Amino acid sequence: MYKRILVPIDGSDTAQRGLAEAIELSRAEGARLRLIHVLDELALAAPGATRATFDRLLAELRDYGASILAEAERQARSAGVEVDAKLVDGSGGSAGECIIREANAWPADLIVCGTHGRRGLARMVLGSDSEYVARHSSVPVLLVRARGAESK
Repeated sequence: MYKRILVPIDGSDTAQRGLAEAIELSRAEGARLRLIHVLDELALAAPGATRATFDRLLAELRDYGASILAEAERQARSAGVEVDAKLVDGSGGSAGECIIREANAWPADLIVCGTHGRRGLARMVLGSDSEYVARHSSVPVLLVRARGAESK
């Protein structure tokens, strides 16, 4: 049924739960995984930051993203899943927009995202990339809740 599953990861426990679910689904379906990590350059926008500081922090973000991807790729391969990984430049929009763009370009049959399951004010203040993906994706989206997420 699913042959190409896109999995955004960010190093969080929530994303790890999504990855674990995607690996199991890939094994069951014989699907290929594409792991992506979106670089959020806006996180580096600080008043008064010099170009050198920005460049150094961006390099650290890239290294961190590459290490997250390498570990997730190792997990998938050790489970016998065909996998590739991609570091995505997020300067063209929010992480949610980048995930949708990558899903369409690859093209994915399914997107598996970890989600915190926030509601109310917490969701409004913190936002939700997985909610954006679920609302805007042209392919099915499987949201995997974090441990202890609200169940209402």
